[in-house]
Amino acid sequence: MRKVKKILISQPEPSEKSPYSDLVEKYNVEIDFRPFIQVESVSLKDFRKQRIELLTHTAVIFTARTAVDHFFHICEGLRINIPESMKYFCMSEAVALYLQKYIIYRKRKIFFGNGSLSSLLELTNSSKHKGEKFFLVLADSFKLEVPKTFERAKLKVTRAIMYRTIASNLSDLKLKDYDIVAFFSPQEIKSLQNNFPNFEQGDTLFAAFGPATAKAIKAAKYILSIEAPKSEIPSMSKALDVFLKNNL
Repeated sequence: MRKVKKILISQPEPSEKSPYSDLVEKYNVEIDFRPFIQVESVSLKDFRKQRIELLTHTAVIFTARTAVDHFFHICEGLRINIPESMKYFCMSEAVALYLQKYIIYRKRKIFFGNGSLSSLLELTNSSKHKGEKFFLVLADSFKLEVPKTFERAKLKVTRAIMYRTIASNLSDLKLKDYDIVAFFSPQEIKSLQNNFPNFEQGDTLFAAFGPATAKAIKAAKYILSIEAPKSEIPSMSKALDVFLKNNL
């Protein structure tokens, strides 16, 4: 195995000092950041094709801040004025507070879970809210488990695809310059294949965060060398730290 000198993280560069900065100082390695995917709203034309009447719903479900952005972006494009009576159910408090970017928080009915899907279900499935007609904001690559969780509870839920993941243009990236490339989603593996259809892994090491990402790497016939999260390795930065400690 060649000595690790350069690492590529397939994510946007952190705006503040991060654990990756500590790795640079600790192991004298270079770490670059480059998003392999981008998220964009579906076109107004494509949203209309779903034939969903948003204003017939009484509540909106957000599982991420990204969903909030694209929901309001499409509403603005369609000139839909969301009534103050609309209820908002959010996966976490962070998502709920993000709503302040678009609405006057204290004037709306906003509820949030602890970050888990089960906590969000508990909120929406309570006797107080069970009669609502829910509008679930999703990406095109959504996990089927999310809508199915609400549907199994016999809630009135409409799936709405409002944003999608697309491959970034990586034509200027010299992938072979990196000793380790860290991935965080299956979509990033698709982006790798789209941008570099003739790429051969050779002695480049691949790292994966999450079982779905690991599965995608293996399904693409690449070799996976570093994996997180695991017991006592909760993050990618920690996984890289352990690997570099054992291999430098």
